[in-house]
Amino acid sequence: MAEPLKHMYNEHFLRGFSEKIHDVYDAFDIDGFMDTAMDDTWEALELKARMRRITISLGTYLPPGYKDALNVLFKIDKSCIGFPYLFFPDFVEVYGQGEEHWALSMKALERFTSKSSAEFAVRPFLLRDPVRMMSQMLKWAGHPQEHVRRLASEGCRPRLPWGQALQMFKRDPSPILPVLELLKADPSLYVRKSVANNLNDIVKDHSSVVIDIARRWKGMNPHTDWIVRHGCRTLIRKADPEIMSLFEYAEPMEGTASISTFASLSVQPTTVPIGGITELRYELHIQDGEQAHIRVEYGIDFVKAKGNTSRKSFLLSDKTVPGGTILKSVRNHNWMDLTTRRHYPGEHRISLLVNGREVANVMVDIIEP
Repeated sequence: MAEPLKHMYNEHFLRGFSEKIHDVYDAFDIDGFMDTAMDDTWEALELKARMRRITISLGTYLPPGYKDALNVLFKIDKSCIGFPYLFFPDFVEVYGQGEEHWALSMKALERFTSKSSAEFAVRPFLLRDPVRMMSQMLKWAGHPQEHVRRLASEGCRPRLPWGQALQMFKRDPSPILPVLELLKADPSLYVRKSVANNLNDIVKDHSSVVIDIARRWKGMNPHTDWIVRHGCRTLIRKADPEIMSLFEYAEPMEGTASISTFASLSVQPTTVPIGGITELRYELHIQDGEQAHIRVEYGIDFVKAKGNTSRKSFLLSDKTVPGGTILKSVRNHNWMDLTTRRHYPGEHRISLLVNGREVANVMVDIIEP
């Protein structure tokens, strides 16, 4: 089993980081910092709590003035690159929200985001003053550096994973849209992924807004088309009629339930312990005629702790095929518990879905190992 991510913050890491600070600020008390950060409660702290502990401890042992403390971090940030150094922008979040620090904090976030990411640290600034902060995001959207442009989009996602939800943008996403407009044909895939993920966040509360954007943007530019497609993935999985039509997925023939003439789905074994593997086999015969855009998925109605079910879909194929094509394949499904999904005993329905419509199903009994 993989080691918990929180263990990247350990004594070896913190001592090496402390020595970097001491090289440029000889008053830095390495032992004091280490003892404060890794006190008796350290082992029980999870990832984000450890990061915040490091931030607070830095505030104790760096120079007392915010500007002077940042100047120390500025001297070493070129050698502090990667996910573990998220406490650099976190330092700005904790100590730099005062009005008198605004300009310096914006400079620091812009600088630190290319070393790790400031997407979490900007959110308290957005919550305090969304108008002013979104004006800053617009400026960052035109920045020559891709990491800063990505921050403009990623930082204002309404539902950023691991980040504070931006309730005001869940209610009204309109302040976000000018930023996305500026980035809709960005040459950087790193930025385009963020724009698409922002759209996918907005879909959860305002699907009509994203559908309108998709209609306007589609066909403008290959980069934009990629964003539109990826940003509409939730609507595609839900087989939203407008989006399915926009992306030219085949419609069912009149009076039929699907675009297939034959569909089968089988699984082996039909009884599986939690942690085991099921082999899925499917075969699908597409109706004769013109070529058709086909999305094939399998959906599992997962049994939850209270006995209710919740469906999750898994992509098998998404492509344009000639009429009369036979699609078939084998896929293994692993019933191992994940951090994002726990399995419970009971009968699980597995469905074969074609352009969002069920064409075949089978039951699998999941048992305790």
